[in-house]
Amino acid sequence: RLGTQMKATGEVMAIAPSFEAALMKSIRSAEIGCDRLFLKELGPMDETQLLEVLAAVDDRRIFAVGELMRRGVSVDRIFELTKIDRWFLGKLKGLIDLENEIAAGPVSEELYHRAKTLSFPDSVIERLSGHPVSPTRRASFKMVDTCAGEFDAATPYFYSSWDEECEVEPIEGEKVLVFGSGPIRIGQGIEFDYCSVHCVWAARKCGYQTIIVNNNPETVSTDFDTADRLYFEPLTREDVKAIVEAEGATKAIVQFGGQTAIKLAGYLADMGVEILGTSADSIDAAEDRERFDELLTKCQIPRPEGDTVFTAEEALEAANRLGYPVLVRPSYVLGGQGMAIAFNDKDIIEYMEIVNRTVQEHPILVDKYLMGKEVEVDAICDGEDILIPGIMEHVERAGIHSGDSISVYPTRTISGRTKLTMVQYTRAIARELKVVGLVNIQFVVYNDQVYIIEVNPRSSRTVPYISKVTGVPMVELATRCVLGEKLADLGYGTGLFPEGQFHAVKVPVFSFEKLQDLDTQLGPEMKSTGEVLGLSTDYRQALLKGIIAAGYKNRKGEGGVLLTVRDADKQELLPIAERIAALGYDLYATPGTARLLNSHMIAANVVRKIGSDKPDILDLLDSGRISYCLSTDTKGRTPTLDSVKIRRKAVERSIPCFTSLDTLEAFVGCLELDIEVDELELVDITKL
Repeated sequence: RLGTQMKATGEVMAIAPSFEAALMKSIRSAEIGCDRLFLKELGPMDETQLLEVLAAVDDRRIFAVGELMRRGVSVDRIFELTKIDRWFLGKLKGLIDLENEIAAGPVSEELYHRAKTLSFPDSVIERLSGHPVSPTRRASFKMVDTCAGEFDAATPYFYSSWDEECEVEPIEGEKVLVFGSGPIRIGQGIEFDYCSVHCVWAARKCGYQTIIVNNNPETVSTDFDTADRLYFEPLTREDVKAIVEAEGATKAIVQFGGQTAIKLAGYLADMGVEILGTSADSIDAAEDRERFDELLTKCQIPRPEGDTVFTAEEALEAANRLGYPVLVRPSYVLGGQGMAIAFNDKDIIEYMEIVNRTVQEHPILVDKYLMGKEVEVDAICDGEDILIPGIMEHVERAGIHSGDSISVYPTRTISGRTKLTMVQYTRAIARELKVVGLVNIQFVVYNDQVYIIEVNPRSSRTVPYISKVTGVPMVELATRCVLGEKLADLGYGTGLFPEGQFHAVKVPVFSFEKLQDLDTQLGPEMKSTGEVLGLSTDYRQALLKGIIAAGYKNRKGEGGVLLTVRDADKQELLPIAERIAALGYDLYATPGTARLLNSHMIAANVVRKIGSDKPDILDLLDSGRISYCLSTDTKGRTPTLDSVKIRRKAVERSIPCFTSLDTLEAFVGCLELDIEVDELELVDITKL
């Protein structure tokens, strides 16, 4: 629901000669699966249901307006219900009327011209009309004059239009297209803008003229003076094709724009554009389950056993054969979207019902879940050798998305032999995939064996982090490799870069208070909206700096700590609870957890469950006596579940709520420091 509290994580901008055309561009730039004023989930609704959606001011409202107009509801009635200005409603009605004309067919040259003037993609025109279209000319581009007509703009940027005059004169000489990442959202953030900008700077140093394509007004990449030329356009196939044709571009770099840019690689290659660095085929080999399994088998690298399925029956068969728990996820996902850990058949059935609400272009992956230590590597490759600036260890065990985990550099519990194995595996994978540029690899260490979880042949969210704490300019070195240089000539060596003499801890930041009913339980699907960094020569001080910066309050020995955990976590909770009690906190726990603690001589107050006699656990959270909360129970995603209600109540009362024993244990270690914030060590990173 939209209201006075901001909930957006990012935004897009479109430039066009008319409001309608700019809106059409913005809709497809937002990467919400829409290419016109149509939201698939609203299609089956009747008028009564649509009016209910219209009454609820949420992110679907503009699409509900369009859908009601398709059903013949007048502008006047929608105005009375919404008070949206008639000027805007009239423009939206014009788009719907044009859709209806196209659907009535056939599409004359005049109708096609009107549709293109309002930025209808050819794919939409073909889908609505049921007939292929044959464009008689290309899109044209107009310049946004950054000098207000006073004199010729030295660094202009462009937007697409549909008229006969094109103001683009192709850049002469060596040039390269660099693709940004579009809007910031959970799973793909500002880190890719960092990478895109540093790529442009490095390419310019190497003598290339650079052309950036992006649509996010918040970014540095869309500053008009970052690249030699900027196209403020949607990152879709048709829009990108028009830019390639206008510029006569023959080379592109996609690996610094996250998953959005990577998805364009195959299409660009089919157009004859050379993908500099890791090829489109190698990118597909890392994403495609069967090809990736063949590659790992060839390199003799283990990965958790898994299977590829399409139906609920196949998923159940695979899960029972592998043995629970299993990790289930769609292939080709962003930010762990749609991932879940299934502990039984019921979880699999629930998951498949949710996933199959939309048509799946790709299969579902079912993998054996290994609850080991997760470790992350970002490497620079030149096609033959690698440079790993640093290996990062996650505080939380595997099963929590890497973007939501506390990440530590250098590693603290990983042996030298295990690190050597990771370096060897990284080198073997990079060579076999023919990676040129950046690659991100996620490992899990389980029973002293190293397994591969995932390989992303592109930049990752940890590239800015590890670049800043090691002093290795990762994007610049990767860009120079992409443009043909070798690591051995770049001055930073190869293999594993020497570790620094300080600790750097990345702590995620969440926006749970802005999103009602969202379960705060962390898992394989990413939920954080940002991150902070703590630096110190002492690990616990670095962690404490990060935790405080992320918004956790340091209430030493004040109040109580509420503990409610699933059965599998109860034995592991005992030593942590003992340490919490030693710090002076009162312990409160649900009946089963309290019984265990008290039987082990750890004093805990029993708290009534929700729905039993008052006062219950929610009343306790309302009382102001609780400083911290631990809740690890996971029995589903429904907001009506007691565990979800507890975590949501903690959010509403601004009580830090931990959903992993590993995170709580790390935080307890910080509390045991017994240090004030103003006593924390100041670090001059330039001298370390």
